[in-house]
Amino acid sequence: MKTMLIAGAGKGLGLSLAKAFGKEGFQIALIARNEEKLQSMVKELQDQGIEASYYPADLTKKEAVENAVADIKEKYGSIDVMELSPVPTTAPPATAVNVTVENATAPFEGFVISAINVVNSVLPDMQERGGGALLFTTGLSALYPMSMLGNIGIAMAGLRSYIANLHTELSPKGILVAHRSLGLMMKAGTGGVNDPDTIAEMWYQVYSEKLDGEQEYPKGVTPKTMVF
Repeated sequence: MKTMLIAGAGKGLGLSLAKAFGKEGFQIALIARNEEKLQSMVKELQDQGIEASYYPADLTKKEAVENAVADIKEKYGSIDVMELSPVPTTAPPATAVNVTVENATAPFEGFVISAINVVNSVLPDMQERGGGALLFTTGLSALYPMSMLGNIGIAMAGLRSYIANLHTELSPKGILVAHRSLGLMMKAGTGGVNDPDTIAEMWYQVYSEKLDGEQEYPKGVTPKTMVF
């Protein structure tokens, strides 16, 4: 069985991803800070016949991520797919003239540092095997400047640059690197493009059809046409 690591897993997109890949035969490893929420998610997945386990860790902490990934590999062996949804930040949004070191640091740690920690923990094995997939879900401010997200956009744009450079280096080596920026507010149960189940199916298509690179989702969406 192949293994999927969902980093920053929550009960929205994270749980939907676990179900979408789990029904295709993946065993699922979840990493997040909230152990109680993780327990609930694993129980729901196991009730549906999906092999799943959880590993509490703060993604901004290098050693915690390394330990969690080591535990996952001890249980399941290699990690075939990693999906990262940026860690929610406690810093409130700020326009550019109101950006401070303090309100810019938390988003940078939550988005960029978390990504670096997770990638550095799973990538060496993928490089050794010459295969694997790194999937990144962000918001639309990764692609477009949005005035109300002056501080968060700095981190999102930095993460986008990191992902793009990973793609350039790793794609020729057989490792899928894909980035999708969501221009929407997620609403479960709608069945539309903003339903986390629909987004999760989109991600499985990206993986199974090897649709690498970056794209906004839905395709063509801009800050003025976001889906609410």
